[in-house]
Amino acid sequence: MHYRDAVFLDDLCPKLRARRWRQSLHAFTQKSCIYCGKASESIDHIIPRSRGGLSLTENCVPACLSCNGDKSDEEAFHWYRRQRFYDPRRAMAIRAWMDGDLRLALRLLQWAKPSELEKQKQSHIPEKQSQSKTTLDEEWSLQAA
Repeated sequence: MHYRDAVFLDDLCPKLRARRWRQSLHAFTQKSCIYCGKASESIDHIIPRSRGGLSLTENCVPACLSCNGDKSDEEAFHWYRRQRFYDPRRAMAIRAWMDGDLRLALRLLQWAKPSELEKQKQSHIPEKQSQSKTTLDEEWSLQAA
């Protein structure tokens, strides 16, 4: 029996194939919205289907329900530029996704996520002004990297 002679479950059940495809899109971004970074629950068409967009990997991105509903049938870039959470790194990631360069898109999305150090600095209450020189040197060396 050859590989070409086999019958696969995906061939018999198109819904299963679509479900696996959707799950793989969410897995690419670690279940985060490509627009705002929150948890993604849906798939959004960058170019809406009502405007001729196809259901291809290059045109479909994981999105949270809020972004997907708010975007509606607008083109992604026109809508995204008007949002409070607009991030040019995420916009470049969306463009790379559309161009089919998922590797670059994922790299840009990782760059757009705030690091643990930045989170600590934002939530950290300012301490005494007298910090040791080594602490300041460590902060500068981490920021430069």
